[in-house]
Parts: sequence; C-alpha cells; structure tokens
Amino acid sequence: MDKKLVSGIFIGIFIGLCLGNSYITASVEDERDLVSVLPQIIEPVDLNKQFDWAGEIMPDNLDTKERLDRELLVNAYWQSSTLLNLKAAHRYFPTIERILAEEGVPDDFKYLAVAESNLRNVVSSANAKGFWQFRKLAAKDMGLEVNDQVDERYHLEKATRAACRYLKSLKKQFGTWTNASAAYNMGPGNFSKNLKNQGETNYYNLNVGSESGRYLFRLIAIKEIMSNPQSFGFYIDDFEKYQPLDNYINVHVDKSVPSWSEFAKQHGTTYRMLKLYNPWLRDRDLTVIKNQYQIKIPRRS
Repeated sequence: MDKKLVSGIFIGIFIGLCLGNSYITASVEDERDLVSVLPQIIEPVDLNKQFDWAGEIMPDNLDTKERLDRELLVNAYWQSSTLLNLKAAHRYFPTIERILAEEGVPDDFKYLAVAESNLRNVVSSANAKGFWQFRKLAAKDMGLEVNDQVDERYHLEKATRAACRYLKSLKKQFGTWTNASAAYNMGPGNFSKNLKNQGETNYYNLNVGSESGRYLFRLIAIKEIMSNPQSFGFYIDDFEKYQPLDNYINVHVDKSVPSWSEFAKQHGTTYRMLKLYNPWLRDRDLTVIKNQYQIKIPRRS
C-alpha cells in the first residue's frame, strides 16, 4: 500500500479520535466551541410542536407541516442571510417593537419586515421600497410623503406606523392577522379574488402560486429561528450585533436646505452620516413649502 495513503489514513483516524474525545469530555458550557470545530451540523428541524402566527394557531396537518419544514430548512441553512438579520434586528427591532405595541399590532409582525426586506431599505423589482416594501400609491394612501426629495418609505418610524395602519385595515377586512399577512403579500384585491374563487375563508386552505403559498410559512419560520437562534445553531453575542442608531439629536427644519452636505458640516457631521441616520432624504437638497421635518444629527463620539 502507498505510504502516503497509509499516512493519510492514520492522520484521519487520529483526528477523528480527537474530535470524538472532545465531544465526550466537553461540558455544556463548551457547546459553542464544540460546534465551531465543524463547518456546520446538518440535521432536520423539529416539527413536533404547535406553531402560530400573531397568536393564531397554524393548522396541524401533513400539508402545513411539510410546507413549514421547507421554510425552516431554507432559512436555517441560509446562514449568511440569517446571521445578518440577527445582527440588524438588534439595531431596528426595539423601534419596531415599540411602534407595534403603541399601534395595537401583534409583536410577531416585526418578522414580516424581515421577510419583506431583511431589515434593509431595499427596492424590489415592482419598485416597492423600504423595510415594509410599500409601492408609491399605497405609501401615499397611508399618509407617507413620497417625492424626488423626500421618500418616507425609508423613514423607519413613519413607515412602520403606516404598515400598522395598513395591517389593521386588512385585519378588519379579512378577519384574522393570518389573512391580513397574506393580503399584505398578495394585495387585498388578489387575495379576496382567490378566497372567492376557491370558496375559502382561510389562507392555509388556498391553492396559490409558489411565492404567496410559501409566505406565511416563511414568516413563521423566520420567527422560530430569530426568536430561538441557538436552537438552530446561531451563536452571536450582543457586542457582535449592529448597535442602535440612537445617539443623535433632532434638528427642526422648516425652511429649504440648499445643500445637505453644507448642512451636515454646519452641524458637525458628514454627508454620509447624515444620510445614514436619515435615509428618507433622497436628494442633495430640500425644498420646503409647507411641511416641517425633524433631522437626526449623530452626536460626536
């Protein structure tokens, strides 16, 4: 037998014995270090429990469990995306949670923002924008200002309150938070049409396209993983998460601003940091006619 092959076999056996011994002798406190020895551990997700969305129980049958299983596996093993979401949640969830509570919308809906945008001010192929993915007309209907200079779909606090108003109107129209979530994804007209055509009153009984058919199960999966990250193999300390952007002062603006760059310098910050704290300011200047604005200026470290 080739000497290199023999050597390789013995090295492999030695490493295997060492790893096995590590697992036998390690304490519970060493779990994180233990798991990090391997690139990842692949195992099925436990489905032997009751799942819910916004306090409404998901039906427990073969169809729903398999559909949820898919979303749990896809998101649990999409490590980079989930880890980034866990980091971003530390920054943005406290604001979203506070507004949801003030508006009387279940706390679970913070995970809808994750599903819609991964907690980023993204733009979809349908030109929906922001954390809550409002299209222009819907945003204006919900009281948000949208123009070339100001787009409040990118304003976390205002857009979250607008999403709450919209969700509550959908809940009133369709009876449950589950149906409201589905209508948020499909559009109320399309959702209503599908209910009527199939003689149903419940999202879980609808036969719809792949994206909409997976939506509620994706919400539940994201909720399960992000509320119990260690159960899915995600270990992250608070200092590794993105810190809240809460160290700022508000500057009242009721007159036109000819240059945000100059405005930033006058207030001891940079154009980049001004836009980071105020992503809803979409241009290099601002024309004020009637409206008034609160501009966040980061405090100096």
